[in-house]
Amino acid sequence: MSAPAEKPAPSLAELRQEIDRIDEAMHRLLMERGTIIDRLIASKKASQAGLSSAFRPGREASMMKALAERHQGLLPLDTVESIWRVIIGTFTYVQSNYSVHADVSGGDAPMRDSARFHFGFTVPYITHPSAAAVIEAVAASRGDLGIFRLDQGATSGAWWRTLADKRRPKIIARLPFIERPDHPAGTPVFVISKPLTDAAVRDVVLYAAQFERWHKGANEALIQLGGEVVASAADTNGLSELIAVPGTVEPARLRQDLTKAGASLAQLAEIGSHAERFHVK
Repeated sequence: MSAPAEKPAPSLAELRQEIDRIDEAMHRLLMERGTIIDRLIASKKASQAGLSSAFRPGREASMMKALAERHQGLLPLDTVESIWRVIIGTFTYVQSNYSVHADVSGGDAPMRDSARFHFGFTVPYITHPSAAAVIEAVAASRGDLGIFRLDQGATSGAWWRTLADKRRPKIIARLPFIERPDHPAGTPVFVISKPLTDAAVRDVVLYAAQFERWHKGANEALIQLGGEVVASAADTNGLSELIAVPGTVEPARLRQDLTKAGASLAQLAEIGSHAERFHVK
């Protein structure tokens, strides 16, 4: 009995037809996504939902994590992540027009890369000379976002204290969602918006802490809680710190452990939260 004849390899024309078929299917799926967003917009108008309801940082973080976990094959993860970020940022803009305000005190190029990678080119990009200026721009807006570096340097002062009031903007995300070596938009930045009602993710909670007296044992206490000091600044009132701890740590526990470690804590105010950082090699 003779062996079955091998199926001939597809021709270049046939392979290109397959690519065209996939491209068309992707386009139609994006348009279908748009019709669902249109229905979502109508639903939000009916329920009088606010502008900030378009931002879903927790959902976005989980989407990007799932994307990285299932990705394989020839296409670089950088490309896949950037495509999805543009889709998410643009469809959010369609739901509720917004601008991204960026602090370029440390250079415009990395902040522009971060804004364009994560929010696309449709969303307006507005530059400011400091994190404080970005915070004020977001506070005065109807529903804009702001981005600035985690490490502002000593000259910027304790900018995080201006977020302490409940009505002030809050940190809602830390970018990039997917962290890896040589990320094309890898500058660590915080994203702020006006306070979100039900969309915030609380894997990591951020506090503005004011100390009359600091003690080196307080660092160890933070580490034991799984936390860290993100930034600090000294002034005439003592030491101000931006502290990040897991969302499972209650404020009373944080205050208690820092006090036991010898730090004299004068004020502790929550200023936002974000998703847990997700690393890939």
